[in-house]
Amino acid sequence: MRDAFIDTATALLDDDPRTAVVLADISASSFAPAARQHPDRVLNVGIREQLMVGVAGGLALTGLRPIVHSYATFAVDRAYEQLKLDLDHQGVGAVVVSVGASYDGASMGRTHMSPGDVALLDTLSDWTVHVPGHPAEVPGLLRAAARHDERVYLRLSTQVNDLPRPAAGQLTVVHRGGADAPLVVAVGPMLHPVLHAITGLDVTVAYTHTPRPFDVVGLRELVGAATSAGAVPAVVLVEPYLAGTSSALLGAALGGVPHRSLALGVGRTDLRRYGEPADHARWHGLDPAGLRRSITEFLG
Repeated sequence: MRDAFIDTATALLDDDPRTAVVLADISASSFAPAARQHPDRVLNVGIREQLMVGVAGGLALTGLRPIVHSYATFAVDRAYEQLKLDLDHQGVGAVVVSVGASYDGASMGRTHMSPGDVALLDTLSDWTVHVPGHPAEVPGLLRAAARHDERVYLRLSTQVNDLPRPAAGQLTVVHRGGADAPLVVAVGPMLHPVLHAITGLDVTVAYTHTPRPFDVVGLRELVGAATSAGAVPAVVLVEPYLAGTSSALLGAALGGVPHRSLALGVGRTDLRRYGEPADHARWHGLDPAGLRRSITEFLG
């Protein structure tokens, strides 16, 4: 995903004079050729992530379309105040592109983990959030974000699904269960472990790489099938960041519809462990075995 982002952003710099890239050392070497070609629109501010976002806000005020890039924990957690003031408060936009996701950088410790990034952005206004599940989904999402001036977060990961689903801006059914089957919503790279987890279960699985704005209409349509069959709908939400991040949105979307729901994601407890991404997926119950255990217990 990171390579797809760098290639696409470089092409945008060549093709669109509005595009600018602001870095804080991360991936600076990869953008070095582009910086030589466009020294006025590829800016590396050094290890100053707050300044990176502030510069992006200034560029946006001049009419440019800035792309900001770093690890999620630096671009969102560390620079939250600048996202709030220099973008939200000023009423300007940027494309914030992160790597590291929740625990891709676990071998570097807690400093490089950011399971709460999307929850933090939910406290701000009018952010579109893309969580691609495959590298082939990245170019289309980035190009679409570069064409307007709104605030966009593109969350990249080393965890990937088997196949790209580039048209999954809305909930897209990838596995159909019976008429009253429970619904499992998989966000981004969670689709791969979910599909392995539900083998032999009568469930419907829907996928999205755009959890913000959440596809309320699609959710109600999918849940409506179970309601029409006389069942109380059961919805399992599987997200690759903090568990429960989208629970309020799901509850609001199904307001007035009796239902049961389960939110799965990264736990809130700091495990104080290094390890690899696969280790953390297992510890948080986001591997196929852990997901199957949680889903079957919930469904009874």
